Amino acid sequence: MKKYHLTKEGYENLLKELDDLVKNKRKEIAARLKEAKDFGELSENPEYDYAKNEQAFVEGRIEQINEILQNYVILGENNGRDIVAIGSTVVVRDPEEKKNRKYKIVSSVEANPEENKISDESPMGKAILGKKIGEEVAFKVLNKVRKLKIIDII
Repeated sequence: MKKYHLTKEGYENLLKELDDLVKNKRKEIAARLKEAKDFGELSENPEYDYAKNEQAFVEGRIEQINEILQNYVILGENNGRDIVAIGSTVVVRDPEEKKNRKYKIVSSVEANPEENKISDESPMGKAILGKKIGEEVAFKVLNKVRKLKIIDII
């Protein structure tokens, strides 16, 4: 059985999300379905179809979270700043852009590029895991090789 690696923060976020889906979203969708049914014919009712689709999505997500929470391992937070590990926040410099960027390395379950949370299974994550400050890495993304230098590990 697959084990899901989570940081403590990721575990807590999944618990919160599950609680919200079960206690709030299910009730909201049930109320919308009831309201849509009151309009009459369901076969020509786009609001009913939309609510049913959303219900399927929410139930699927609840099932997915339950699967993760039944098979998880909490990773120790990286208290050291010597090497990049899951849970590390890393400052890297892109020599082409001449900019520093900050990323947190997390499990694939927690990855969210919009929040600069990069999966340990992504090309970048794989490249920088286990590296030290000052090391340079290269990895391929969309048929292009990117290079980064590790500036700091927070």
